[in-house]
Amino acid sequence: MSNFDDWVESPRVRPLNAAEPRQAGRYVLCWLQQALRACDNPVIDAALTLGNMLGLPVLVYHGVREDYPYASDRLHHFILAASRDLGIGCRERGIACVQHVDRADRREKGLVYRLAAEAAAVMVEDQPAFVARWQAARVASGVPVPCYAINAACVVPPAVLDKGIGGRAAFLRQHEPARAAWLDWSEQTPAVGPYAGPLPFLPDRLDEIDLQAVIARLAIDHSLPASTAFAAGRAAAEQRLKRLVEEVLPVYAAVRNDATRPEGASGLSPDLHFGVLGPREIMAAVMSAKAGSQHKRKFADELLGWREWFRYQASQLDAPERYDRVAGWARASLAAHASDPRPAAETLAAMLRGETRDETWNACQRQFLALGWMHNNLRMYWAKRIIAMTPDPETAWSTACYLNDRLSLDGRDPSTYGNIAAMFDGAPGSEERAIYGRVATRGDGSTRSRNGGAAWLAEAAGRPVPNVSIPGGDYRRPYLG
Repeated sequence: MSNFDDWVESPRVRPLNAAEPRQAGRYVLCWLQQALRACDNPVIDAALTLGNMLGLPVLVYHGVREDYPYASDRLHHFILAASRDLGIGCRERGIACVQHVDRADRREKGLVYRLAAEAAAVMVEDQPAFVARWQAARVASGVPVPCYAINAACVVPPAVLDKGIGGRAAFLRQHEPARAAWLDWSEQTPAVGPYAGPLPFLPDRLDEIDLQAVIARLAIDHSLPASTAFAAGRAAAEQRLKRLVEEVLPVYAAVRNDATRPEGASGLSPDLHFGVLGPREIMAAVMSAKAGSQHKRKFADELLGWREWFRYQASQLDAPERYDRVAGWARASLAAHASDPRPAAETLAAMLRGETRDETWNACQRQFLALGWMHNNLRMYWAKRIIAMTPDPETAWSTACYLNDRLSLDGRDPSTYGNIAAMFDGAPGSEERAIYGRVATRGDGSTRSRNGGAAWLAEAAGRPVPNVSIPGGDYRRPYLG
């Protein structure tokens, strides 16, 4: 295979086992979990590159189970609409794409392993958080062919950077100069036509079935409805990207911290989490937009400087969602004040439904409940206050992650875990405070003090929200290690 050594040593490619590609395979299997797009997708591109070396077609597979953590109408609707459009986009590119929605009358056990049994190699996403990470590792250890993890979520692959970078400033010193070399991409035309051979199951054609009817019959959380604010699918994501260019970007640097201004946020984080849009595609739109350079720089700092910093951090951690990722000094300081009286303590039910005594916190939480998304400035107040509203710091961390992961379309993500961690540590303060110790507190003045801010908070705290179910088990366990 010409150029195979160069390909496998690319910074986007990480071998997960030591097997060699199998010449007798029927196809190169591209198993997607979150990078649900047919364009600007390095996982598909890597599969095509290897497939062309081997003279084999690529088979893209995406499946959705009922039993992943926090499975709900909200998440299933967003995922399946994206998967439907992934299949359409792949077929338009001449690539076979098969899908499966696990349900009572269509059970398929071990489907990835069965597909891998006929593959020359398996491509997966290099995801550093949530179930995608351990599922990829488990599959790699159980298939007889090579399994390669491909970074599809970053402009600059973390492997380009030194290991063990300790702070964002040091990260940016390496990341910023590397960006130009990684921003461009080109879609590869498959050298071999779409795979049309036998399959070990009957695929679902998501563009030919009633997704809402299928979702309604699933054993998932039906108390959390689909978001009406974030339409699902590729076309809706492209409209949000168009809104970024035309409405958000021209004023971004000036209003991004104002939660009362809808043009202050791109709203692209759900599309980035589920890979409906790629960061290179977004940056191409930003760089060609008619907006001031200060706005473009600030947006690039958020998309690349912060988001990719959080993904780099996650790649260096065993479990980015666990409390032990919080800086040691902060955990020690919070632990020293764990027995402090907590007059602002609330029940999980009141917090989950946004019915606490804190109007501003309710306004934040009800964005999550109603929209499946929260403005970043509100997220900081929301996470800080949870430390005072729960009985101890470990429960505070677990509660923040649980609410984020269950309710938000961009939960279960390195960026949202990184944001929560930043509220639990960050730079240590010089004085000791009750409950927080040396961890900084945060007020609501950045929203309440704005023109009309108090009225906006009151209205947001009273918005109608779904009556979500209260968890019956221990919601803290996944986050404590």
